[in-house]
Amino acid sequence: DVQLVESGGGLVQAGGVLTLSCAASEIDFDEFHIGWFRQAPGKEREGVACINSDDGTTTYTDPVKGRFTISRNTAKNAVSLQMNGLLPEDTAVYYCTADALLCDVTDPDIEDYDFWGQGTQVTVYS
Repeated sequence: DVQLVESGGGLVQAGGVLTLSCAASEIDFDEFHIGWFRQAPGKEREGVACINSDDGTTTYTDPVKGRFTISRNTAKNAVSLQMNGLLPEDTAVYYCTADALLCDVTDPDIEDYDFWGQGTQVTVYS
């Protein structure tokens, strides 16, 4: 089975920066739409961002728009999520997904996608 691996999470002060990475050795990321989702304690999972494999279009949800940037690293077969100006409410487990058809930040059920990872914890303290 293909398993995506997220990395880069950690503990950061509010206003700080973290860059998450999503990678997998078994698939070519350039052929898949890659999404990021997050789930905070006691809350529903929500979409964060997606990058389209067809034209490189990026989509962000309102809470992160202007602060987060999703991008591809083709040389490393990975996708990054740079998170600037982090807020305590960004604290969550962050998951990435890969899908041949879907690039949908409104669908938080990661099992709807072809592949997903186990998540990486991001904790922002004030």
